[in-house]
Amino acid sequence: MAVTEKDRVAGGARRRAASGWTLAALAVALVLLAPSLTVLASLVLPASENWAHLRATVLPTYVANTLWLMLLVALMAGVIGVGTAWLVVAARFPGQRIFNWALVLPLATPAYIIAYVYTDLLAFAGPVQGALRGLTGWSGGDYAFPNIRSLPGAAIMLSLVLYPYVYLLARTAFQRQSAALFEAARMLGARPWRAFIRVALPCARPAIAGGLALALMETISDFGVVDYFAVPTLTTGIFRTWFSLGDALAAAQIAAWLFLFALALVSIELISRRGRVANPLARDMAARPAPLKGGRAAAATIACALPVLLGFVVPAIVLVRYALIEGDPLVGRSFLDFASNSLFVAGVAAVLATALALLLAYGERLHPTPFNRISIRLATLGYALPGAMIAIGILTLTTGVDRALAGFAETYLGFAPGLLITGSVAGLVFAYVARFLTAAFNATHSGLEKIHPSLDAAARSLGAAPGRVLRAVHIPLLRGALASAALLVFIDVMKELPATLLLRPFNFETLATRTYRLASDERLAEASTAALTIVALGLLPTILLSLSIARAGIRPPAALSEAAHANVTPPAV
Repeated sequence: MAVTEKDRVAGGARRRAASGWTLAALAVALVLLAPSLTVLASLVLPASENWAHLRATVLPTYVANTLWLMLLVALMAGVIGVGTAWLVVAARFPGQRIFNWALVLPLATPAYIIAYVYTDLLAFAGPVQGALRGLTGWSGGDYAFPNIRSLPGAAIMLSLVLYPYVYLLARTAFQRQSAALFEAARMLGARPWRAFIRVALPCARPAIAGGLALALMETISDFGVVDYFAVPTLTTGIFRTWFSLGDALAAAQIAAWLFLFALALVSIELISRRGRVANPLARDMAARPAPLKGGRAAAATIACALPVLLGFVVPAIVLVRYALIEGDPLVGRSFLDFASNSLFVAGVAAVLATALALLLAYGERLHPTPFNRISIRLATLGYALPGAMIAIGILTLTTGVDRALAGFAETYLGFAPGLLITGSVAGLVFAYVARFLTAAFNATHSGLEKIHPSLDAAARSLGAAPGRVLRAVHIPLLRGALASAALLVFIDVMKELPATLLLRPFNFETLATRTYRLASDERLAEASTAALTIVALGLLPTILLSLSIARAGIRPPAALSEAAHANVTPPAV
């Protein structure tokens, strides 16, 4: 009887410990949701005169341009991603094995960097138009040249770096389709193109919708490209309202509209996958690639080469050339400060995001109730939310907290401390964690799912509490997943621009803000050093991603596929 009582007490202690983990996970989820809830609360606050003016004048333009940009990016990224995915899976042509992984490389280049590069290349005084005039003998007024700094130009820049999201998921869906589907269509007389349209494409629709949702989430949150190209969107509207009008409430209300766009994307992606699967038949064997010859083989090679050349090779070559010829004039001590600032905030955010992701994933594992799952999914929706929106929410929260702390200190302590949180590195790191926790959570959650529950049961039967089970069993088995999670967050933070611009402390420069400031002043050659450093850092996880795809053969890493199914983004490597 004494043994039974001891077991009962130990079991109660373990249940209380598990409940503690779950409560901690819910508390973290609530804190991470606070910025988004703050922004949404602005919709029910009384409208200011500035908001009424914005709503009557520029808000329709912001909304229309955002919708047009989303439409154009969806079309271009969809065509490039689906087309190249089908070619590398269904056909055999020169360079196919290289393109199989090389088509992912544009993920390493932030969209705002290639916008700077192509603006310089295609400008009137740039090398492209200069060569055109040299070959034809034309002068400035003798020909018309497309203006890259326009809404279609912004859509092209974004599509060149976002199509890999569609490519990765579409390629996985095509490779998982049974050969029986395609062969049945061919036996019924359908030509290859018709079989692709009527069979392969509908079966891959959920994966394609997921990839497009990821690309569009990045599109609505972009600031660098649309700002540089002077395209007024909801994101640029937030910055203009905040800095030009000085109206935090109106900026928050624009950010709330941006949140509604992101929520609509998540909902559409969910609806598109409801009741559908990637392959209605059991998988037996993928269809063999059809060999292409002559003009068809050359066309396939060119079609796969162009996205890689335009999205990665050309920008990288231009940046290397500029960096070698001129580069940042502050290379040395000052540039090391920019790099160290970026590395510091990225490292801290990566560690915190990975630790919190482990807490959330383990809390859900201990108590996988619907309430816990919904709460944690909402808390990890950050990647679907624009960085500018999260920054506005954090600014609103921290400003209120700082005022309360200042009032308390002045009333009871006799001094005014000023701003303690607003404009600090802590607020900046909070924004990064709230924004990029998604990538860390998906990688960690996927790793936990691969650990069989019997290991937990065995450890608990030996009297181990949940904390000890995590330390002794799960963390050693999760080392690879945790390292991947930290790396993904680290690279995302290195490239983040909108939240950094809004929340960085005074005189705190990172590689991203240094690149933005110099390029905005038309000093691309000087900005090339910081831009090239960002691309080089992003290249490492991109190469690892590409090689893992080439080795796996049938599916991308779990962090990416999990992101699509969680309606949040994948690692923006």
